[in-house]
Amino acid sequence: MRYLPLEPSDRAAMLAKIGAPDIDALFADVPEEARLDGPIRDLPNHASEMAVDAAFRKMARKNSAAADMPFFLGCGAYRHHVPASVDHLIQRGEFLTAYTPYQPEIAQGTLQMLFEFQTQVARLFGTDVANASMYDGSTACWEAIVMARRITKRGKAILSSGLHPHYVSVAKTMARFTRDQIVHSAPELVAQGDTDGLLDQIDDDTSCVVVQYPDILGRIADMSALADKAHAHKVLLIAVVTEPVALGALTPPGEMGADIVVGEGQSIGVGLNFGGPYVGLFGCNQKYVRQMPGRLCGETVDAEGKRGYVLTLSTREQHIRREKATSNICTNSGLCALAFSIHMTLLGEAGLRKLAAINHAKAVRAADRLAEIPGVDVINDAFFNEFTVTLPERARRIVRTLADQRILAGVALNRMYPDEEALAHGLVVAVTETTSDEDIETLAEALEAALASAREEVPA
Repeated sequence: MRYLPLEPSDRAAMLAKIGAPDIDALFADVPEEARLDGPIRDLPNHASEMAVDAAFRKMARKNSAAADMPFFLGCGAYRHHVPASVDHLIQRGEFLTAYTPYQPEIAQGTLQMLFEFQTQVARLFGTDVANASMYDGSTACWEAIVMARRITKRGKAILSSGLHPHYVSVAKTMARFTRDQIVHSAPELVAQGDTDGLLDQIDDDTSCVVVQYPDILGRIADMSALADKAHAHKVLLIAVVTEPVALGALTPPGEMGADIVVGEGQSIGVGLNFGGPYVGLFGCNQKYVRQMPGRLCGETVDAEGKRGYVLTLSTREQHIRREKATSNICTNSGLCALAFSIHMTLLGEAGLRKLAAINHAKAVRAADRLAEIPGVDVINDAFFNEFTVTLPERARRIVRTLADQRILAGVALNRMYPDEEALAHGLVVAVTETTSDEDIETLAEALEAALASAREEVPA
């Protein structure tokens, strides 16, 4: 059904009411050189619905989906199996048509789901509370940094070199407006992260220390000593988790002393979708709950004593005075949070632990196989489902060669750190339950052949 509510007479009446001679007058503030002076080039004026559908399908066939080839990409975006039941359930009418719970009396299903989501995230992170989701992991990380600023009244944030560069980029961009000082350096291709170095950087001007767990190179660190040093200086420890499946095997950051834990929830319930949408996770200790951005859903009883759910805390600019707001986050990633919660419910605690064990076992198998290739070294002493190898050739060149063979070998570090020549030979490889033994062997054989070919091309 088409929805075209306005007749020409309706448009004329509205233009007359505001004193505009025609629709073009509404765009007077747009520079003339930025306006269209005719039809869009190479685009037909009209076509039938079937013709448009066929044209877009032809375009879509140019894409390569993760499931179409051996896939080892990671660094914050992971290919996991999402059960078909997740997609089926999120499309039920009571969920799909409920946007956000502004009217909780008619959105009890949405509120209950968000309440369960909060519980799952808090248990996963080892924190006292969690909010009803954020936009994505990178913005959740920044919200944690400004939350620490509000709590400590300090403006210096120390970011681990192992923090995802996109998260660092978001923090640096936003800090231009808040004037926070961001301290960060690029990672080194070594087995251990920079936890010991972070200890030495903490001072009385520091608001927070931000550590990724596992970090961008797949390394895993015990944050307990860092938490003790931070707390001794009244500094908050923020842990960032970009692969929540890892917490099915690793100690939750909250149990190691992290005050705020944030991350990306895409791995659970949310497909890659060519880059989004994603869902940000945010948890903290109870004493900081009123400084937490976003919203909290709570459980209560109605006048008849029946269980009900309400929007308990919403410290957003949309609901309260701007100067009192903790954030201008205007909504949550409701549908993605629902998918996360359904997938987590289907897994259960035992299922999550089993999924994590499968991921780790396959990653170990892949690391051992790649380490057999002459010139390839695995830098990690410990990892979950992602590890870093160094190659005897520049990683971006090898990755491009394998991509042409329809093998997505991993993420070349020099792509994320283009100015860091020391990282040019680093390759981050991610393995999940969707990776087959055949995929691993295909990668190993192709990588070995590509390296051999590259050596032969070097002039004598």
